[in-house]
Amino acid sequence: MTAPLPGDDIVPRAALVMDRAFDLLAPPETVWPWFVQLGKRRAGWYLPLSVERFIPPRRRGLRSIDDRFQGLAVGDVIPDWGGSNETFTVALLDPQQSLVYRSVRGRVELSWAITLTPTATGSRAHFRLRLGDVKHIRLAGTAGGIVDLLTVAALARGVRERLR
Repeated sequence: MTAPLPGDDIVPRAALVMDRAFDLLAPPETVWPWFVQLGKRRAGWYLPLSVERFIPPRRRGLRSIDDRFQGLAVGDVIPDWGGSNETFTVALLDPQQSLVYRSVRGRVELSWAITLTPTATGSRAHFRLRLGDVKHIRLAGTAGGIVDLLTVAALARGVRERLR
């Protein structure tokens, strides 16, 4: 079993949990602003330049911190890429440590936690997606797991580029 993270109680009996983590060569106070502004109609999804060159410029992730997106607060609703009406609500915000979103997609309640932990060389970013009441667990775990792995890996590369 993995260690508990902030927000695990939002979906306490998750049918599916996806954990991803990566290290960054910057302290949490430097990394945090990037994660706060993450999202659709915000700073974007921080894909690496090698991927973004195939995306129209107006849809690329920001490559700098933008003060307009730094005022995130519990209760704020931000759009998500899951569909035109899909959103995330900020459920927990502990600056420089954890940011937890919640959402409902059909009958599936979900939480998405981003945590930052200081390390000797910078930070460890940990992403946890918890899904409750998933109808097709094996399909969601396999297909969703592949999508989650690829998107978080791309995000890790994109954030590393931006921190240079």
